[in-house]
Amino acid sequence: MYIASTVLNPTISVKPYWIIRTDPRAIPREDYLMSNEEIAYIAGFLDGDGSIMAQLVYRKDYKLGYQIRTSVVFYQKSNHKDYLLWLQKQLDYGYVRDRNDGMSEYTIVGFREVKFVLKLLHPFLRLKKNLASEVLSIINQHPKKLSTAKLLSLAVLVDKTARFNYSKRRTNTSEVVREFLVKQHLIPVETDSRNRPSR
Repeated sequence: MYIASTVLNPTISVKPYWIIRTDPRAIPREDYLMSNEEIAYIAGFLDGDGSIMAQLVYRKDYKLGYQIRTSVVFYQKSNHKDYLLWLQKQLDYGYVRDRNDGMSEYTIVGFREVKFVLKLLHPFLRLKKNLASEVLSIINQHPKKLSTAKLLSLAVLVDKTARFNYSKRRTNTSEVVREFLVKQHLIPVETDSRNRPSR
């Protein structure tokens, strides 16, 4: 067992807290402890300088062609990257990278990891609470073995989360997934229209 305490910034008065783990693993254990004040701080950081995403990602090595990826990302100017490194130390997984525009990102990817973070922060989120709920719903509904029908239904849910992020670069939609499945003869053309998302 090891115990660590962290101070956010020497110029900011923050009540110290303790994190207790039984071993330093990449995936947090159930006995991971953090004060409500620190969880609220991280939730506020995510609300103001972060994003929650569900994406449809093309994979040529996948039979169904697409997978669903979930992620949580925190952003900060690179000269204040210490805040991101502090977050990474507390949550104990994910990675920090420097972009070429003077910004840095702390990224957490994966169903299990994202679910842990969103469940932890959800009670304290304000601006992104509804988005967090929808991404959690996608994760909870995603089976270990994905069928074409389930992929299409989840793809529609991914489309719905896009309205929160206003991404202009988004090209993979449920319609694109549906068209791919038709071309690969993975769904019958005659029932194709029933799988179309409503507009």
